[in-house]
Amino acid sequence: MPPFQITHEHRRFAEFADAVRAHRYIGLCWGPPGVGKTLSARHYAGTDEWEQWENIFNDDLGPVPQGVLDSRTAVFTPTVAATTRQIDQGLPRACQQISFAVDFAEHGTVDPFVHTESRSSGRTELLIIDEADRLKTTGLEQVRDYFDHHHMGVILVGMPGIEKRLARYPQLYSRIGFAHEYRQLTPEELTAVLTRRLPAAKDEGDGGVAHATAIATIVRITAGNFRLVDRLLTQIERVQTVNNLESLTPEVVEAARQALLIGH
Repeated sequence: MPPFQITHEHRRFAEFADAVRAHRYIGLCWGPPGVGKTLSARHYAGTDEWEQWENIFNDDLGPVPQGVLDSRTAVFTPTVAATTRQIDQGLPRACQQISFAVDFAEHGTVDPFVHTESRSSGRTELLIIDEADRLKTTGLEQVRDYFDHHHMGVILVGMPGIEKRLARYPQLYSRIGFAHEYRQLTPEELTAVLTRRLPAAKDEGDGGVAHATAIATIVRITAGNFRLVDRLLTQIERVQTVNNLESLTPEVVEAARQALLIGH
């Protein structure tokens, strides 16, 4: 998997998350599918590193990932048909796991009768709920109740229109202190990201014209959608492998595009 790309939109999201976490408000983030909302949330929280650490099956877990300790952020994704019981159990479990990791890093062991903040999620400073559109009226009320009983910020991440839907629930809506629209990458920034990820070969005979044209073609096809960029690059790698090609050309990009259903 390629390394996470720090973009302007991710930096904006991180600033938004920092503010929600510091002030302990509810924050609302929305954006079209495929722009990178989930990737940004998981990177901010250090979720991938935490999952690898938490799944080590031996007595020596090793040090808690620094990203987890820095963010103190839990990520919870409700299922499509999440029940009241699943949400009631899922919210505290996600937060308790992060609180446990923080206490484990400080004490080397966690006794729930001594380190009571772990048990009550007290070391978790931010809860990010991804796919918040899946929450029905009861689920949203559960989130509000959990927020009221814990000293932490909460971010609801969803699709455009979620901000209008939540306006119909005044008890929850009145607690929203920050809002953030996650936008698609501009052509200029996507060009810069692709140039870093797909550097031109130094010995290209045309001075890199074909490579630059291919990058511009990818930008035009994907329109700043990260998910579509990832799918297209996967197809480009396949076309290059099948045809024993190393250089990136507009013809390779076009062949890869024809193998895709262009949608988000």
